[in-house]
Amino acid sequence: MIKTMAQAWKIADIRKKIIFTLLMLLVFRLGSNIPVPGIDRTVLDQVFSGNTGLFGLFDLFSGGAFSNFTIFALSITPYVTASIILQLLTIAVPRLEQLAKEGTEGKKKIAQYTRYLTVILAFVQAIGLSVGLFRQALVSKDFFSVTVIVLTLSAGTAFLMWLGEQINENGIGNGISLIIFAGIVSRMPSGIHQTWIKLQAGEVGVVSVILFCLFALIVIVGVVLIQQGQRRIPVQYAKRVVGRKMYGGQSTHIPMKVNQAGVIPVIFSLSLLQFPMTITYFIPGTGFADFVTKWLSHTGNPGVWIYGLFNIILIIFFTYFYTAVTFNPMEVANNMKANGGFIPGIRPGRSTVEYLNKVMTRITFVGAIFLAFIATLPTLLQQFTNLQIGFGGTSLLIAVGVALDTMKQLEAQMVMRNYQGFLK
Repeated sequence: MIKTMAQAWKIADIRKKIIFTLLMLLVFRLGSNIPVPGIDRTVLDQVFSGNTGLFGLFDLFSGGAFSNFTIFALSITPYVTASIILQLLTIAVPRLEQLAKEGTEGKKKIAQYTRYLTVILAFVQAIGLSVGLFRQALVSKDFFSVTVIVLTLSAGTAFLMWLGEQINENGIGNGISLIIFAGIVSRMPSGIHQTWIKLQAGEVGVVSVILFCLFALIVIVGVVLIQQGQRRIPVQYAKRVVGRKMYGGQSTHIPMKVNQAGVIPVIFSLSLLQFPMTITYFIPGTGFADFVTKWLSHTGNPGVWIYGLFNIILIIFFTYFYTAVTFNPMEVANNMKANGGFIPGIRPGRSTVEYLNKVMTRITFVGAIFLAFIATLPTLLQQFTNLQIGFGGTSLLIAVGVALDTMKQLEAQMVMRNYQGFLK
């Protein structure tokens, strides 16, 4: 990776794109420290002093901007939600399914719908935060003050969406993913600083820190292996004569990823499990709040084990569900059959569909267990160590996945330029 970066830096065009990307991420980090006007900071500190449930997930994606209630407090979360909603609707709504199959123009139309839905969701969330969750932190509760806060938060999300698109066009990598990546990585220095303070105070031993670093390295290597792992289904295309030319006869493969669903199942599972904790924030001190804290919280006892078990079950379920949504064996088999392709030893048609289903079910199980292990890891670390580094399963998967994707795009651009020079 370092060698690739060094070679890419020598190419003037790619160097400009890397610098542009870094400058855009710098703008994001600067904006994450500009506070929204009309907010009492002391009340904010009280709000986030304990376990805030689902809001902790929002704070993770925003790199701390949510808990500080800055202009980027909503981060890019509305865009991610809008993308997931439209992706699921593509299967249910025939019009969207038709657009998805129309190539570049269809994708542009879906991207336009995603932008509109993002702005609507951002506006709704901004109203919910201003009028609901952070109402007690408002210095003035008149209509003008609330309107300014709502518009500021909505504009912040729209600006981040535009920033991500600028990175897509003029930079390196996926802009939206890199913004989330920057928010996650920005929490690492504070985590390391807290660990250093505990190390000096004697609360954490040197051996524990070294073992933790080794364990973290092994986990990251495992994440890379699983993220890159795939089962290649061989496909043979029959020879056919069209006019005076012969087509087909070549061999290829269908790459079926071990972790086809990515980090989506972990986010869905966390959202459901943290929802009861989020409700307890609005009704503190009640019997329901005490019950949730004891039995359904990852900080309660025995709730931590119940929480972990539910987390594993939900992740496995959502992994199978999302994989089934994104990968359609029937469509793949029909496309192969229409183009004269077949899997060696498997009859085209129904037998191919059953074979692909069988393979997908097996490798998805491995991917689901892997996701469940990575997601449960932070809970186990908190139980058996006193370390407080931002080492969450969700953040780890996103960070490693974005880094791998960015490096692939960088390598692809370098290869493209090498071929261009060769053709000249």
